[in-house]
Amino acid sequence: MYATSTPLYHSAHSAHSAHPHHSPHSARAASDGRRSPNPMPMPMMTGSRTPNLTGSRSPNLSTFEVEHVSRPPSAMANRSPHEPTLDPEFIYRENVSRLIGAKTRPFSVSGRIPLDPSHLVLFFRSKSGVTHSLDFPVDIDYSSPPALDVLIAACKRHQGPSSDGHLSESLYYPPNLPLTASLEIANHPILDAIRNTLFPTLPIGHYLTVRRDRVDVILTGGRLAPQPRAQRADGRAATLSVTLPVRFRGGSLLIRDGEGNQERLDTAAPTSDLEWTAWLAACDVEVEAVTQGCRVSISYAVFAKSFGAADPLFAPSQPFLDLLPPVLQMSRGRRIAFLLAHDYDVDPSVLLAESLVPSLRGGDSMLYHALKLYKLQPVLHWTAGGYLWPVDRTVEIFDEAPSGSIPPMQMPSMIGAYSSPPPPAPVEGLRARVEASGAVLLADAEVTLLTDWRAPEGGAPVGKARVHFVAEGMLEKLVVNVLLVAFVL
Repeated sequence: MYATSTPLYHSAHSAHSAHPHHSPHSARAASDGRRSPNPMPMPMMTGSRTPNLTGSRSPNLSTFEVEHVSRPPSAMANRSPHEPTLDPEFIYRENVSRLIGAKTRPFSVSGRIPLDPSHLVLFFRSKSGVTHSLDFPVDIDYSSPPALDVLIAACKRHQGPSSDGHLSESLYYPPNLPLTASLEIANHPILDAIRNTLFPTLPIGHYLTVRRDRVDVILTGGRLAPQPRAQRADGRAATLSVTLPVRFRGGSLLIRDGEGNQERLDTAAPTSDLEWTAWLAACDVEVEAVTQGCRVSISYAVFAKSFGAADPLFAPSQPFLDLLPPVLQMSRGRRIAFLLAHDYDVDPSVLLAESLVPSLRGGDSMLYHALKLYKLQPVLHWTAGGYLWPVDRTVEIFDEAPSGSIPPMQMPSMIGAYSSPPPPAPVEGLRARVEASGAVLLADAEVTLLTDWRAPEGGAPVGKARVHFVAEGMLEKLVVNVLLVAFVL
């Protein structure tokens, strides 16, 4: 034992003597002469870089070799030599930035439909003209129903190449064959969830509708190749996919937006509720390989439509239309106007009156569309105090004189040649500010306001909106109405 420790001591001592920068702790560890508890041989730290031509040198088991790594090896290998080392604070800020970005611009949403899978039935017609019904839930590992085999036999194969270069093994049911499900999307608040998440700024009067797109079937080992957005150029705003209760494993859904962000959703055949996922039309989707079972899903195209002026859901009744010809006949060559009767929760200082067209309701909507049926061009204007704002102007009540200006002193009224005129009334000051905002008198605009002369004063309902403004240092609200104006040829 002593004969073995002596050469090790001299080796460590010589290395320490030749290289003064050698760690003193290593020298003390070598001088102790104690053996390392690690039975495996370790390389000896030497200060010389000259290769050993006489053979391999015995490792120094009493010294420790420590390498300081500030970043993981993979990150160090990919890091540019000019790239600064990332500190935890920078990584923290980056994670916060990604979180806020995902909150600001969500491009997908998912949830569950509270429906018992046993109440779901899929009806379809095969190529032979026979109608089949597929009951759920289905577990093909336990028992595959014949209707599912008929459905798979009637499907066609997607021919898009997958990411690994092989042909994708996904199937789809031909759209020319009849197929329907007992699931009614309108019976569940799915579209409300899609609107609140993906379309929070959808204007008033616009609604989301769905149309069945296709049925996708992916067997064991199959996958759905990336579906680019160009394949869905039908004007849709989003796509909704409902996973049917057929048991499977794998088949994760990948959704990528236009900025390269990706979301991976692990779907599975539910045992209690149905899973659904919706994503924007500008996204690309892909389904990973199904490892076991069969993945069946129904997709729907989601459209954003407005059932206002362009495409109303109703038509005025014939008795109501019969009331218009006498009025229009006696109003030829004039610009007539009607006051709207309902209140609309809008700010006239921000929105134009024409923006209310999709949200008209009640008699206001009936009158508007009745005038359209008579080939007239009705428009909406803001009005207040006998003034009319142009169709392209909002109600802007400008500020008063700058606060830095000194108001004139109010002296007591004097009688005689030196008397001063009384200060202008608040109404006159407001009138000047209204005219400065671009409003004109109804008489100057040659608009004839039609009202019910039989109705008592204040009896006819009139819709009101309010605009805040400052007068004499106080916050006031100007009541504004809406005029439906049409020129009768």
